[in-house]
Amino acid sequence: MIRGWYIGASGMNAQQNRLDAISNNLANVDTTGFKKDVAVSKSFSELLIRRTNADGVITMENGSYDVAPVIGKIGLGVETNELYTDFEQGSLKSTDSNTDFALSGKGFFAVSTPDGERYTRNGNFMIGKERILETKEGYPVLGENGYIVLDDDKFYVNEDGMIYTQTDNTLVDRIKVVRFDNERYLNKMGSSLYKTNDIAGEAYIAEGNERPKMIQGYTEASNVNVVNEMVQMIEVNRAYEANQKTVTSEDSMMSTLWQKVAVLK
Repeated sequence: MIRGWYIGASGMNAQQNRLDAISNNLANVDTTGFKKDVAVSKSFSELLIRRTNADGVITMENGSYDVAPVIGKIGLGVETNELYTDFEQGSLKSTDSNTDFALSGKGFFAVSTPDGERYTRNGNFMIGKERILETKEGYPVLGENGYIVLDDDKFYVNEDGMIYTQTDNTLVDRIKVVRFDNERYLNKMGSSLYKTNDIAGEAYIAEGNERPKMIQGYTEASNVNVVNEMVQMIEVNRAYEANQKTVTSEDSMMSTLWQKVAVLK
């Protein structure tokens, strides 16, 4: 019965982690370029149940065999295996602003931060006081030649990310768009920024078929589906309550057992 407490408690912890992920997704449903998190659970190793009244091993001339056959299994609970980011493409929203960009396909904008180079899908940019293209947080957007310096918003960008002035059609720079070997393992850093690691691999400039199309005057919406998240929240609440009832029932049986034993003594 004590095992039942831990099994029920592990289920409650796993559902709490799922609920935290869903709540964060719903809170960022209107965040530009946000990618939802998905909590994945796994079960602990199962125990094999054998007959106790036929326990033992019979030795034979050529070996031995078990006289306690397996009659079933018993689970030992569940735990959260990982919390990963789903980089499914979000819908595109028109903004009619020349400093807004969306990526149609896999890839990331590169920005410069005090902690080093970071990556984002949020293309809601602006021209800063020093005429540098920046994020709303003030981080410079990187081109392949460094910071992107623009006199004003009178410019256009083609699908390959090449920036041209509208006045004399002069090439300014090419927006740096990067890819990773295992982008699923990128770390979220807040403010729609991501950081790479040894598992995700080093960032490399996307070229050819790997390079997403750049769309000017649009931003990418969050890929959170509110209806799906609400359905999952209901499932989590019901699963949490079921595990809670398991713990309560185990506690009631243990209380009854202690009372009976105390009476017999």
